[in-house]
Amino acid sequence: MKVSEIIDQLGLKVIAGEKGLDREISGAYVSDLLSDVMGNAREGQIWITLQVHQNVMAIASLKDLAAVILVKDLEANANTIQHSNEEQIPILSSSLSTFDIAGKLHALLADK
Repeated sequence: MKVSEIIDQLGLKVIAGEKGLDREISGAYVSDLLSDVMGNAREGQIWITLQVHQNVMAIASLKDLAAVILVKDLEANANTIQHSNEEQIPILSSSLSTFDIAGKLHALLADK
């Protein structure tokens, strides 16, 4: 499944990184602890977090993640948006809580 497909199916807003919407998704990882994501997230996963600073994109790039979903309508910092566009790793936004968006994403990926 591609990032663009989950945007439509989950009603996500694209904040940045539009050139990466064709990235393939291999799963998801949920954490707000950067060192945890760095140590445990896998290539191609979508990262669900409430972190909005530029270190999010540094880790997303390092781990070659498919996209980042920010919860609770949080907005990324300007530096984070710039880095997202440079790396072509989409930053997406949801009004849902971490629990709710993770559950919906799990159900969607489990069906594929």
